[in-house]
Amino acid sequence: MDLIIRRARLRRAKTLVDIAIKDGKFSAIDEHINTEGKKEIDADGNLVTPPFVESHVHLDAALSVGNPRYNQSGTLLEAIDIWSDYKKDMVKADIKKRAKQAISWLIANGVLHVRTHTDISDPELMLLEAMLELKDELEEDVDIQIVAFPQDGIFAYKGMDKRLQRALEKGADVVGGMPQGELTREDGIRSITYAFDLAETFSVPIDIHTDETSDEQSRFTEVIVKYAMERGMTNSVTASHATAMHNYENDYAAKLIGNIKRAGINIVTNPFSNALLQNRLEGYPRRRGHTRIDELHAAGINVSIGNDNIMDPFGPVGKGSMLQAAHLLLHHAHLSDHEQIKDLFDMITTKGAKTLGLNDYGIEIGHPANVIILDASDEIEAIRLTSECLYVIREGRVISTAKPAKRRLMLARENMEVDFKL
Repeated sequence: MDLIIRRARLRRAKTLVDIAIKDGKFSAIDEHINTEGKKEIDADGNLVTPPFVESHVHLDAALSVGNPRYNQSGTLLEAIDIWSDYKKDMVKADIKKRAKQAISWLIANGVLHVRTHTDISDPELMLLEAMLELKDELEEDVDIQIVAFPQDGIFAYKGMDKRLQRALEKGADVVGGMPQGELTREDGIRSITYAFDLAETFSVPIDIHTDETSDEQSRFTEVIVKYAMERGMTNSVTASHATAMHNYENDYAAKLIGNIKRAGINIVTNPFSNALLQNRLEGYPRRRGHTRIDELHAAGINVSIGNDNIMDPFGPVGKGSMLQAAHLLLHHAHLSDHEQIKDLFDMITTKGAKTLGLNDYGIEIGHPANVIILDASDEIEAIRLTSECLYVIREGRVISTAKPAKRRLMLARENMEVDFKL
């Protein structure tokens, strides 16, 4: 065996197990594997899980905060204006350098599968080319899906529809959209139709920034549902954000959620940006900006989590931690029940994998040996502590290690170590 992980705690397993890896794949999982490995890791009873999945991030803008200025109002509209000004003088080498650093943060935090939304509004498609180059350069270390994202709308600016098609021809993996950014509702519906047409032409999935607003009259998710059902695109269509759903009248929301379930589309929520950018203009009482996570989950809809923004005009902080995002969502979406916390962990692993359409994901014999070891005994402790990722293993190769901080108290009557674990 090339690598054996000893004393691993798998989710929902009653006993610790050994996990053997050979030729980049899981080859055996048992309570005790008698053979020796060329390399061995003692998990010491810590949680061993498939890697985290980043369902929605903007790597092209990552780490650009303050350039050319900071977002003083904290609104989505000012963020878009700042990003538009940044693009006037952007340099591809700088874009790649920042994005690569953000990817390194994601990997160190246990992420090995990333879907990044890439702005295709510049005529030369420089941002897209930068992301395509990074995808190729880093393919041995991380899987990257690139969404061709028309930041300024498909029909709000002349020629953007052709540019979106060019982006797919150049190699973008997913077709995106932003219907609420169009000039009229009619153009918003037209943009969704166009996105579905392109998805069918290029045989790619769809991931649309949908109803990313506090406006309860923004109702494009229902249009996406309609086309997903009519065209039989179950499981390959994603509505990202859907924050307006938070403000919908309850009867309409119930109908919409039922239809989302019928259509089999995925929902992605982005706790950091949704909490930060939405409902900025309504004063007090101030509603939360998230979509209806608990109701969507109760209906059996696949919901996953994205960081969305990592230190850019849309979100000035962040470090690419999926556990941190899940921790925030626990509080904002009132997901504090014991089983709900476990479901939050699903939202950054298995449900994210479903959103991205990943095959051979998970710790099973024959699957690629992509796995992480967390400094936690279970998924609830991992979210509570936003635990360090002790090991990141990509197809049997250790690509990241970490040592948790050691804290020693020297009190008046005794000394002790503190690790925040029970």
